[in-house]
Amino acid sequence: MLRLSELKLPLDHSPEAIEAVILKRLRIPPSQLINHRLVKRSIDARRHERIQFIYSADVKVRGEAALLKRHAGNQKIRKAPDTRYYPVAQAPTDFPQVETQRPVVVGAGPCGYFAALLLAQMGFKPLLLERGQSIKKRTLETFAFWRGQRPFNPDSNAQFGEGGAGTFSDGKLYSQVSDPEHYGRKVLEELVASGANPEILTVHRPHIGTYKLATVVRGMRARIEELGGEIRFETRVDELLLRRDLDHSRTGKPLQVVGLKLADGSTISSRHVLFALGHSARDSFAMLERVGVKLEAKPFSVGLRIEHPQPLIDRARWGPMVGHPQLGHAEYKLVHHARNGRSVYSFCMCPGGVVVGATSQADCVVTNGMSQHTRNERNANSALVVNLEHQDLCSYERWPGDPLAGVALQRDLERRAFQLGGGGYCAPAQRQEDFLAGRPTTCLGEVIPSYLPGITLVDLNQMLPAPLIEALREALPAFARRLPGYEHPDAVLTGVETRTSSPVRIPRDNSFESLNTTGLIPAGEGAGYAGGILSAGIDGIRAAEALAKQLVVAQSSA
Repeated sequence: MLRLSELKLPLDHSPEAIEAVILKRLRIPPSQLINHRLVKRSIDARRHERIQFIYSADVKVRGEAALLKRHAGNQKIRKAPDTRYYPVAQAPTDFPQVETQRPVVVGAGPCGYFAALLLAQMGFKPLLLERGQSIKKRTLETFAFWRGQRPFNPDSNAQFGEGGAGTFSDGKLYSQVSDPEHYGRKVLEELVASGANPEILTVHRPHIGTYKLATVVRGMRARIEELGGEIRFETRVDELLLRRDLDHSRTGKPLQVVGLKLADGSTISSRHVLFALGHSARDSFAMLERVGVKLEAKPFSVGLRIEHPQPLIDRARWGPMVGHPQLGHAEYKLVHHARNGRSVYSFCMCPGGVVVGATSQADCVVTNGMSQHTRNERNANSALVVNLEHQDLCSYERWPGDPLAGVALQRDLERRAFQLGGGGYCAPAQRQEDFLAGRPTTCLGEVIPSYLPGITLVDLNQMLPAPLIEALREALPAFARRLPGYEHPDAVLTGVETRTSSPVRIPRDNSFESLNTTGLIPAGEGAGYAGGILSAGIDGIRAAEALAKQLVVAQSSA
C-alpha cells in the first residue's frame, strides 16, 4: 500500500477525478491500480479565486516495489504507514482474582472513556466512576440551567458529567500532539464505531457536533458495558485512599494507592486507579494536594469570547466562492505576538455556534463555545486568550511555586465576571468598538449575543489584568488586517474565558505513574497532558496501556 499526499483538485471535481489524479501522480495505467482509500481531505483557501481540495490517499497497486523505486526521493509518494491498533496486553480469563486488582477509572470525559474502553477491550473489566449525570439527564438539566429553568448543579453541568467538558463544545477532533503510534486513528475509528459520522476519518478538521456527540457517548458506554466494564454516574470521589510505603527503596515512591472514598461515605478498594480528571476538577486537585500527591503549576491562558456574524467570516475566508456547497461555514485560526511580550490567539473557534455558560462553581461565570453538527447558528464565535506569566500569579500564591495559584486566579476572574454580569449567571459583554476605545457599551448593534441566560453590557477593561487588556487591544486590529471584516464594530466580546486548559499538572514518570504514588496513573486534560477531545482520547489510550502492563505484572505475582 502506498500513501500519496498533496493530491490537488478543484472544488467541483467529479468522483472520477480522484482516481485520475492518482494515476497521473504515479504515472501508471488504470489496469495497475487495484483500489484506493481517502485518508485526509483539507481545503487550500490561500487564493480565493482558486480554492482547492487537498487529498491524501492510500493506494493499492500492482508492482508496488517497482513504483517505490521509481519515485524514490518523492516525499509525496511513500509506503503507507500501518495505522492498525495492536493491544499491548490481554487479561486472563479469571481476571480479577482479587478485588484490589480491578482497575478504577475516575472521570467519564474523553480520556476516561477511552481508557475504560481500551481496558475493557483487553479484558480488564474496569470500573468507571463519574461525579456527574448520564448524558441524557445531564443535557436536559444543563440546557434548563442556561434557560434559567433550573438551579446550578455543582456536580453535573457543562464541565462535569458523562462525556466531559467536550460534550458542550464543538466536538472538535483535531490536535497538534505528536502521534507516531497513530493512536489518533484509533480514537476516530472507535468514535465511528460508536455512532459518529464516518467523514471524521478523512476531513482535515473533523467535528461531531454537540447533539451527535451525545449519541456517540452513549454508544461508547454501551460498548464498555458489553465488554464487562461497569459505569457509575453521580458517584463523586472525595478522597484517594493511600498508605505510606515505609520501605519504598524499590519504587522510590512513599505512597501507595489502596482505594477511593466516595461522597456517600462508602469506599472502593483498588491498587490501580487512573485519574482522568477534567481541567475543572478543582476540589480533586485540592484533595490530591492534601493527601500528598505531587502537583505542579502548569501554564495556561485566559481571555474573552468574540462573536461575529458567520457570513462575515465566510466572506473573509472564501471570497467570491462563499456559499459554495462544498465549503460550508468557515473557521479561522489567529495568533498575534504583542509588544508587551504576551501572545494572543484564537481558541476553540465555533463556526455557526453559540457562546455557552460553562461554570462548574456556584456564583461564577465562565464562557465557552459550542456548535451543532450543522453549524447553522447566525454567529461565529471564538475564544481570544492571552498567555499568563508568573507575575500574574504571584498575588495568588500561598507560597512560591504554589501549584494551585492558577486555580485561585481562575476563580477570582470568574467571580468578578459574575459580579460584573449582575448576578443570575449573566455574563459581562461589550461591543468591540467600545472595548478598543475604552468606554462602556450602552447598546448593542448588528451582532446579537448568543450567551444564555443573558448578558449585561459593561466595560470589560475591568475584567482582566491590565497587561492582558493591552495585548487584546493590540491584537484585534492586527487580526482585522489578516481577516477582512474582523474589525466589525458591533462584534461582541463576552467574559470570561478561563478554562482553556488545566492550570495544574500531576507529574508522572515514563510508566505514566505518579512520581510519588504507586498505583496512581494521572491522565488527560485535568492532569495536564491533553487539550481537547482527540488529545485526551489519545492520552487515555496510552494511560490504559500503561495500566494494563501493570495489571499483567500484578496478576502474575499474585
